[in-house]
Amino acid sequence: MTSNKPHVLVLGGNFAGLASAQKIREYAGEAVDITVIDRNPYLLFIPNIPAEVFEGRDPAATLRMDTSRAWAEAQATFIQGEVRAINPDTRTVDFTPKEREGAPSETIVYDYLVVAFGCRLAYDKIPGFAQHAHAASDTFYGNKLRRALFGGQYKGGPIAIGSARFHQGTAVRDLVPMADAACEGPPIEIMMSMATWLKNHGLGGPDKITVFTPGKMIAEDAGEQVVNTLLGIASQMGFHYRNNVGDIAEVTRDGVRFTQGDALDAELKILLPDWVPHPFMKGLPICDEEGFVITDMLMRNPKYPEILACGDAAAVTVPKLGAIGHQQSEIVGKQIARDLGRIGEAAAAEPLKPVVYCIGDMGDQQAFYIRSNSWFGGDTQILKMGRMPYLLKMQYKDLFFRTQGKVPPWGLDAAQFLAERLFAA
Repeated sequence: MTSNKPHVLVLGGNFAGLASAQKIREYAGEAVDITVIDRNPYLLFIPNIPAEVFEGRDPAATLRMDTSRAWAEAQATFIQGEVRAINPDTRTVDFTPKEREGAPSETIVYDYLVVAFGCRLAYDKIPGFAQHAHAASDTFYGNKLRRALFGGQYKGGPIAIGSARFHQGTAVRDLVPMADAACEGPPIEIMMSMATWLKNHGLGGPDKITVFTPGKMIAEDAGEQVVNTLLGIASQMGFHYRNNVGDIAEVTRDGVRFTQGDALDAELKILLPDWVPHPFMKGLPICDEEGFVITDMLMRNPKYPEILACGDAAAVTVPKLGAIGHQQSEIVGKQIARDLGRIGEAAAAEPLKPVVYCIGDMGDQQAFYIRSNSWFGGDTQILKMGRMPYLLKMQYKDLFFRTQGKVPPWGLDAAQFLAERLFAA
């Protein structure tokens, strides 16, 4: 950079990275230069992949948002590249440009670093996954599952849906709870949508589906009251449920075997993996023993306060949920702006108070809505089900694309009012 302004380097361009760059520009104004590095020149709207798959639509055609306009509006320089190393002591990042293959490693200097490039989804740690299992976490696996459902590969046998065990670092255990699974809203969403798909295609119903969890209770971050209500509804519908299965030991043609010795017979296996940091993160002085970035609840690393993190790469992001990453990006923007004298101390002093927001598709234009902070010591546990949560889920994606991710501040309040008070069944 040739400017004399402080240089903010944001690693990652999906939800947390985009929101961080936008919030830094909003609060710091022209006081900084911003550079963003990401492997892709688009944002993938991951939360809606299952809904597209079960409707038979290609998520690659509907859920990719070109980010060039967003970076231009945020006055951020975008580099399509793969991050290779972070060097906190020299304040440099090594990366490989990825627009065309064959580029040598490059180095970029920063004054502030925002680590927002998420995690690896460790499907490669599940023996037999590639040959025998499915997922709905990106366009490749979404389309693979879509072909199995709509192309006749699935013949109507039993179905297993659930998560591998999450390996969480312990450095921030005094700040956030310890979790056995990274995020279990998706298994609940997928099991509900799968049951609707079976019904609509004349292949049976919920009694064919078993949902499992490595923990003592699925989706524990949603709160015991919410989960018990969901499990009661699921049981009445005919779903089967297994908890405390441990990790996934192996997937075979005939089912799933678990480390606790249990097993499930299943023709179709839809799995959520462990979420692990990028390999080069492990061992860095800013990270815990697993490779997640250690921060306080103002999203700053205690040893290197010029390094901030948000989204799935941050150790305090548990569960690995987009709504929490959005809450964190607001804090990141305010922290940097405070350092530069653009906002006051009081305006930037509010720490992260995580809230679980989750809207999951159920098929037939129905969805569930959860807002809860009980896992973090709060007293809120709200569950609604009906058509309005589904409309909110679909409309949020459209609004996000139209605004290039800059959803208006009143959007969340309006969604809460609509889902919780006005129209929810």
